[in-house]
Amino acid sequence: MTSSKLTSSQPTPPRPSRPNLVFRQLRGQRSPAEFAAAVRRAAREIGERVSCDARYVGRVEAGEIRCPNYAYERVFLHMFPGRTLTDLGFASRASVRGRRAHAPSEMQGPYEPYETQNRQEPQDPYDPHEHHESHEFHENHEESDVLRRAFMTGGGATVAAASLGPIGLAFDAAAAGRPVRRPGTNDAYALEEAVRRIRLLDDRHGADGLYRRASAPLRAAYALLDAGVTRQATAERLHSGAGELAISVGWLAHDSGRFDDARSHYAEALATARMTGDDALEAHAFCNTAFLARDAGRPREAVRAAQAAQRVAHPLGSPRLMSLLALREAGGWAGLADRTGCEQALIRAQTFYQRGPTEADPEWMSFYGEAELEGLEAQCWSTLGDWPRAARHARRAARLQNPHFTRNIALYTAELADDLARGGRPDEAAAAGMRVLDLLDQVQSSRIQTMLAGTARVLLPHRRACGVSGFLERHASVPRTA
Repeated sequence: MTSSKLTSSQPTPPRPSRPNLVFRQLRGQRSPAEFAAAVRRAAREIGERVSCDARYVGRVEAGEIRCPNYAYERVFLHMFPGRTLTDLGFASRASVRGRRAHAPSEMQGPYEPYETQNRQEPQDPYDPHEHHESHEFHENHEESDVLRRAFMTGGGATVAAASLGPIGLAFDAAAAGRPVRRPGTNDAYALEEAVRRIRLLDDRHGADGLYRRASAPLRAAYALLDAGVTRQATAERLHSGAGELAISVGWLAHDSGRFDDARSHYAEALATARMTGDDALEAHAFCNTAFLARDAGRPREAVRAAQAAQRVAHPLGSPRLMSLLALREAGGWAGLADRTGCEQALIRAQTFYQRGPTEADPEWMSFYGEAELEGLEAQCWSTLGDWPRAARHARRAARLQNPHFTRNIALYTAELADDLARGGRPDEAAAAGMRVLDLLDQVQSSRIQTMLAGTARVLLPHRRACGVSGFLERHASVPRTA
């Protein structure tokens, strides 16, 4: 039954705004425009998209935005690590929920640059269902929000992992118990937001604590596609979102050492891309397939997949994407012990990278910077057995990595430790291994644990070297991921 609040002709008087004095203090001596520029820079650092300007900063400080949307939340928490939204002067998210979905929410504000409902998407004037879909938005919002919340819980890896399963399963079960509805733009946004969130959690915590709970939201995503979509633009967003989510879940399986599961998810994404003619999604799926093939000991497949990705990606106009794909090919050549082929691919990767970023760079490539370039090159030289050269690149990668990407710092440092150990520098290897162990309470990655285990085996004959016995004892006491 519709509540009287929705039908009353007397609107509820708006709550008076309370200035956010904490946020004003955090701005300090910077002007609103200068602070907005800092917000945009911080967003780029973690792969987010916000259009913050001086007006938005003013609205926050005036209290008009009681709680920011999820994109801004992640940016603000990145800018002020260790703080919560309430520490920044905002109201808790729970306190601003429960409003009508079709009315402007205080969580986002009517003019917030990064709208959670994608209100700027043009309507299709030739679609007879569009008007009906807009009337059903408030009925569908709560259901799609369940999918969105599957990746919305913050906190540590354990809390984040626990948040995925029950919510995703609840969405799936609820969908099975009632007639299928037609998905809309809010569902497309939910998928896109889920992909962003899973990447953010993986960057911070690694894959092991997330993968077990991630399959339910993926099933829900493909259930949306099966329900059918009336608008072509929405259908394209849903297919692209489902494909990207399949790749993200596949990466969680990949990084957790579940190679067969990862291969299946990547193949699912590739099939989705082929069915819809989505070249960007196809290039991404081939990119991850090449990486997986290298790690699974199939270097020739890695070369072929990387070359296929480059053929598909070339018309997209992103030099950075071509650079990463050349590195994937280089990894395959290294696995084949083809030093010449590897070096040629590395040169292409460097040449493309030096052309700089462009607007055509895919959103998922936010992780790919100079640190990742150095880290992947280190892996190539390590595979070829050139330990000193590999160690130089791994050390550079760890030094260049943005502190936000905790998992990558641990990964590059683990690579460094292994290269130093195999290169006959056990004391330095033990010191690097200790730094990785310091990060394992924040990062859960089977890949990193496997690398450390290999380093420990190499260091066993060098127990008497400075620091080695301490590393081996501490490593032995670390619980292994199930």
